[in-house]
Amino acid sequence: MNPSQDPFRSRVLWITLAAAALLLLWQALPSLERRILGVAATPRVVTPRGDLAADEKTTMELFEKAKGSVVYITTRERVMDPWTRNVFSIPQGTGSGFIWDEQGHVVTNYHVVANASEARVRLSDGRDNSAGLVGASQAHDLAVLRIGVAFNRPPPVLLGTSQNLKVGQKVFAIGNPFGLDWTLTTGIVSALDRSLPSDQGGVIEHLIQTDAAINPGNSGGPLLDSAGRLIGINTAIFSPSGTFAGIGFAVPVDTVNRVVPELIAGGKYVRPALGIEVDEDLNRQVTQKLDVEGVLVLRVMPGSAAEAAGMQGARIDAEGITPGDIIVSVDDKPVDSVAKLLSRLDDFRVGDAVRVTVLRDAGKTNLSVKLQAGG
Repeated sequence: MNPSQDPFRSRVLWITLAAAALLLLWQALPSLERRILGVAATPRVVTPRGDLAADEKTTMELFEKAKGSVVYITTRERVMDPWTRNVFSIPQGTGSGFIWDEQGHVVTNYHVVANASEARVRLSDGRDNSAGLVGASQAHDLAVLRIGVAFNRPPPVLLGTSQNLKVGQKVFAIGNPFGLDWTLTTGIVSALDRSLPSDQGGVIEHLIQTDAAINPGNSGGPLLDSAGRLIGINTAIFSPSGTFAGIGFAVPVDTVNRVVPELIAGGKYVRPALGIEVDEDLNRQVTQKLDVEGVLVLRVMPGSAAEAAGMQGARIDAEGITPGDIIVSVDDKPVDSVAKLLSRLDDFRVGDAVRVTVLRDAGKTNLSVKLQAGG
C-alpha cells in the first residue's frame, strides 16, 4: 500500500497540522484582538487605600525623627606586607552608632571599633567624617567616638530609661545590617536581665532580649521604645548561622548613661569595687563543696573599703582553704558568681554605700560598704 494512502498516517498528519494551526492562532490572537478591537495600553485604575493605620503613622514618624541621630560606621585596619614592609590600610568592618550629644560624640559597641586603626562616620544626610576614639569599656561593649561637624549638626538621640521596661513592649531598631544603611526593624522586649559571653572574653550582664531583627551591621545602633527614646544599644545576636534567628540582645540604656559620661570625661570607665580578691574557678570549687551560692572572699585588701566594713577573707594554709566571708547578695539582690557580683556592683557609682550580705559562721551578716574605685 502507498504510505501516502495509509488512513492512520493521514489522520496523524491532519491532527498535527490542526494542532500547529491552533498554536499559531493562539499566539496571533492577542495581536488580532488589538487590531480588531483597538485595545489601548492604558494602566489600570488604582484602588484608593484610604488613610494609613494609626500605628503605621506612628512608626513612620518615629523613624523620620530618629533617623538623623543614627550613623553608619566603617573601620579600617593598618597591616604590614611581610615581604615589602609596606604599611597599608584595609577595610575591617561596618557597624552602627548614634549621636550622643551636641559636642559630636558618637556611641557604638566596643567590638565595632576593636583593633581598628581608623574609623569613619557617615551621617544620614550623606556627609562623611573621620572619627577619633574618645574612650571604650570592653566589659560593657561600649565605645565613644567623636566627629567634627561644623554646621547642621545632627540631633542627639532622645534618652529613655531601661529600669521600668516590661516584657511585651514594642521596640524599634535602626541600623545598617549587612551595609544596608538606615534600616528599621520592629519587635518586642522578649526578656530582661540576660547574660551573654562577649567575643572579647568576660560576660555582659543586664542585657535586653528582643525579637526585632538584628543582623551583622546593626551592632551599635539604637533600640528605641514607642516614644522614640533610646532604651538600649543593639549588641549581639544568638544564631547558629550568624544571621537573625529571632533572638537579639541590647545593652540597656541605664548602663550606657552610667558608662558613657565617664568615657567622655576620662577615656575609661572606673568600676566600683569592694577592695577584695576573688577567683571564679576556686569560688566554684569551694561553694559547690559547701553547697552554697555566693562568692568566696579570698583576701581583703589592706586599707580597702571592705576592710573598713569589717569583711573577712579566707585563710589559706597547708591544710587548704578555710572560708571567711561568702558574699550572697548586694542590696538584697542575689549573687552566685564573680561575674554576677561585678554586675551588681556596677549598678552603683564609686562612693555609694551598699549593703553586702555575707555568710559567716553558718549565719548571715549585713555589712555597709562604701564602694571604692576599682583597679
